[in-house]
Amino acid sequence: MPSWTRRHWLATSTAVVAGAGLVLRPSDEGGTHDAYFAKLQRAMQAGPAMPTLVVDSQRFRANLTKVASTVSPGLALRVVVKSLPSLELVKEALTAWMTHKVMVFNAPQLLSIAQAMPQADVLLGKPFPVSAAKWVLEKTAGTSFNAARQVQWLIDTPARAAQYKELAQAMNLPLRLNLEIDVGLHRGGLESDPALVDVLKVIQSHPGLQFSGMMGYDAHVAAIPDLPGLRRKAMDHAQAAYAARVAAARTHLGAAWPSAGLTFNTGGSLTYHLHDSTHAANEVSVGSATVKPLDFEKPSTAELQAASFIATPVLKAMGAFRLPVGVEAISDAAAWWDRNQSQAFAIHGGHWLAQAVSPPGVQASSLYGASSNQQVMVASKTVSLQPDDWVMFRPRQSEAVFLQFGAIAVFDGERISARWPVFEASA
Repeated sequence: MPSWTRRHWLATSTAVVAGAGLVLRPSDEGGTHDAYFAKLQRAMQAGPAMPTLVVDSQRFRANLTKVASTVSPGLALRVVVKSLPSLELVKEALTAWMTHKVMVFNAPQLLSIAQAMPQADVLLGKPFPVSAAKWVLEKTAGTSFNAARQVQWLIDTPARAAQYKELAQAMNLPLRLNLEIDVGLHRGGLESDPALVDVLKVIQSHPGLQFSGMMGYDAHVAAIPDLPGLRRKAMDHAQAAYAARVAAARTHLGAAWPSAGLTFNTGGSLTYHLHDSTHAANEVSVGSATVKPLDFEKPSTAELQAASFIATPVLKAMGAFRLPVGVEAISDAAAWWDRNQSQAFAIHGGHWLAQAVSPPGVQASSLYGASSNQQVMVASKTVSLQPDDWVMFRPRQSEAVFLQFGAIAVFDGERISARWPVFEASA
C-alpha cells in the first residue's frame, strides 16, 4: 500500500462498510489559523521572514510554575540544559525553581554554563570521554567556576573510573564522580552490585577522587505500553534497583560514606511526577516538559501547554498538487483519492523533526519528497494560504531542533518581545 494511502487511512478514514469492503475516502481536514496562531502569524510578519524557532514566554513560565508545584516535596529540581539550549531559557528555569542545579550533556555547553553561571551545580547527563573532561578543566582553570568542585563527572564503568583517576593524578586536581546506574533502561550504566563496588574501589584508591552520588534515568517507564501492571512493574523495578545500588554503596563504604551532599538523581520530563522522597532519589531532572515539544504530548503532561513552535513563511502557492513530469498521474490519483492533497505550497525551509499544526490539514507531501530548502506541503482546497502567510509546526523535540534556527523568537502572546541566543550547534 503506498505510504500516502496508509497514512491517511490511519488518520482520517472513517469506516469500512460491513460486508462490502468499501473504504471511505479521507475527510477534508483543512481549516484556518485559530485565534492563537493568527496572533503568532501577525507577530512573525513584523520581523525577518525566515524559518524561526518560537517560544511562548507566557506558556513557558506557566509550565515552569506547574512543574515546581507538581514535583513531590523533598525532591530538588535540576534543569536539563540540552532540552533548553539557551542561556536565557536556563536562567528562567533556574530562577523559577530557585536552584543552581543543571544537567549538562556536552563539553561546549558545560563551558558556556561555567562562563555565564559561575555558581552552577553541574551534573553530567552522560559520561564524557576523559579528553572532554580534561578540555573543560583546562578551559575553566583560573576562573571563578571551579570545575573540579562544581562538576560531577558521570562514571559508567570501572574502566572509565580508572581514566578519571589518571586525569586527577595528571592534573593534580580533585574530581567528584557520580555513578550512572542502570535502573531498567538498558542503555548502559552499572547494573550490578559487583560492578558498582569495582568503581568504588577505584575511587577509594586515589585521595583526589570523591564519590558524589548516582544517576539512574528511567525514561523507559513512560515509553512502556499502558497495559495493566506493565508501567507500575517497570517503575517498581527502577526504584528497587536504585535502592539496591545505594545500599550496596553504603555497605561497601561503611564509615567512609559521606555524611551529606550526595546527589541521587533520577526522573525526566515524563517521569518526574512519579517520584517522591520516600525512595532513594533526592532530586529529579526536567527540561523538555517546560516547552512541551510534540513527543512530550502525553497524558502525564496534559496540564502543561505547548510552548515551542517553528514558524515559517509560505513562498509559493502552487495551485493543484502536481508531481514532476513523468509521474504526474500519481499526484492526480492522490488528489482524487485524498482531497487533502488537492493543492500544494512551497514553504521556506523544511524537513525538520517537526509536524505542521496550523493551518489545520497542511502537511508535508511524502510523494514529492523532503527538502530542507523549499518543502512542498499539501492541503485541501479549504486551506487558503497565500505567499507571505505562515505555517506553524511543533518540533518533536527541543534538544537538537532548537539549535537549527539561530536566536529564539520570544512570543509574549501579542508580539515578538525578545530574541534569545542559543548555544552553538553541538550534540
